[in-house]
Amino acid sequence: MTDQAVTDQIAREHAEYDDAGRIWGEVPPSRIRKIAFPRVAEQVRLAYLALTDLTTSVSDCLDSYGIRGAVSQAHLANLLPGKRIAGTAVTLRNLPERKSPTRATIDKDPIRMSSRECHYLSEPGDVLVVDFGGHLEASNMGGQSCLVAKMQGVSGAIVDGVVRDLNTIRQLDFPVWCRGGTPKTGKHRMEAIEINGPVTVHDVRVEAGDFVVADDSGICFIPPDLVETVLAEAQKTEAAEDKSRQMIRDRRPLSELKPLFRSRYNG
Repeated sequence: MTDQAVTDQIAREHAEYDDAGRIWGEVPPSRIRKIAFPRVAEQVRLAYLALTDLTTSVSDCLDSYGIRGAVSQAHLANLLPGKRIAGTAVTLRNLPERKSPTRATIDKDPIRMSSRECHYLSEPGDVLVVDFGGHLEASNMGGQSCLVAKMQGVSGAIVDGVVRDLNTIRQLDFPVWCRGGTPKTGKHRMEAIEINGPVTVHDVRVEAGDFVVADDSGICFIPPDLVETVLAEAQKTEAAEDKSRQMIRDRRPLSELKPLFRSRYNG
């Protein structure tokens, strides 16, 4: 598809979503790279959530394919310990504003941040993935934005930056992985540069349409063409792990345990 054809398609989809009341309107259409794109089937999403060690099993599978897709919780922590999510990535890239917030307020500049734009473009089960380059001062989203996300059926958010209104987010029971909290608003401190284009989370490249899984261990991003393959391998791995754990509990001899561990770790 030519660049002009892509532009025309996005314009048509933008008009359709606007007619359906799904365009917030703070981000120019020229900054939206994708609007309608395929999602993973619901039964596949739920099957991922049924994995016991979700990101651990997926990370091992990604390693076997030579894909750098895992991010440790040491970089982006789970604000609601025990929560886990799985869903298709909707992406947002933010950059710092050049003006100071005071100058922008005096000049009556418009607010150029907009996670809400992504929420209304999302489908139920999606995961918002925000790239603010690990910036630790200004909030990428707060309680009101998380409420919109939850009402739209968004599963959760991955934020390479910080958020605010942590008490409200916890009361909403809306899962967020991020670098921490801040009281500082993102208004006049950041600008939404691109929606559904490529972003970076820590040191991992993420595309809109990638499949996201996250739990207390961290986050994994799976290319769309590998989603079902990785699921099948993760299920097989967990079944083997269950078998070996039971053998350990049963105090089986090393002669029986060693072959299982060698096959597990040596392929």
